[in-house]
Amino acid sequence: MNPSEKQLQILTEQVCRIAQKAAQYITDQCLDVNTVQQKQPHDYVTHVDRTSEEFIVDKLHQLLPAASFLCEEGTQITENNKSDASLQHEHELTWVIDPLDGTTNFIHNHAPHCVSIALKDPQEILVGVVCECTRNELFYAYRNGPSSLNNHTIHVSSVDNLDQAFILLGTPYDAQKYKSFLMKLIQSLYGNSAAIRINGAAAAELCYVASGRAEARIEPNLKAWDIAAAKLILQQAGGLMTDFQGIEHPLFPQQVLATNKLVHNRLLKIINSSTSLFS
Repeated sequence: MNPSEKQLQILTEQVCRIAQKAAQYITDQCLDVNTVQQKQPHDYVTHVDRTSEEFIVDKLHQLLPAASFLCEEGTQITENNKSDASLQHEHELTWVIDPLDGTTNFIHNHAPHCVSIALKDPQEILVGVVCECTRNELFYAYRNGPSSLNNHTIHVSSVDNLDQAFILLGTPYDAQKYKSFLMKLIQSLYGNSAAIRINGAAAAELCYVASGRAEARIEPNLKAWDIAAAKLILQQAGGLMTDFQGIEHPLFPQQVLATNKLVHNRLLKIINSSTSLFS
């Protein structure tokens, strides 16, 4: 399947509405989190993550019955619910979903946290939608189209001096593996950039780079659902995402350096002086 630009635009509008409804549900539940479980040390999941994901999967399945799903909480459409025609093409299109990115922030009623939905084929990301719950901000893009925030086109910043760059960092759950790297990275950036922040929601923060609020977002270990939607939004806004070796991936790198392009090479050099601490 190779959808046209117009088809992708219409599909993106439909996905935006689904993301907004999920975000509203999350916001309504923010002060009533009654079930918190720990998947691994400091990695939490709530009933809101799961019910949000179930809602999103159901609505997306109605849009594209043939598409498969890659979801953080593992929600799937069973084979018995798919038609024979759907089964023939189930791997052609895949929805990549994080129903609540920034769960720890959500549990503590802290910003940002967001819904992230992407559609990919085997070669590339076709649609990306991120709805940040606390600020009612909707970021979205589709292949070869503009990146937008609440119906306004966005673009990365023009800052080309690292000393003026606002840098966002992510901290993986495996502290034992990544702590030394992150401490070295902070030491290298502190005093040599405008500021460093750790906000705790990769999808939203990557969109902040896309909209010019920050110049870079760095994290050594992310999953497909953390990246997929925001990666397309960033790229269509003029930004760049590579791994820590500077390699661009058509889909999802595990190590992420996302920038406005202008400070990318300088940050790569700093990162490469630190990666030996966990490689």
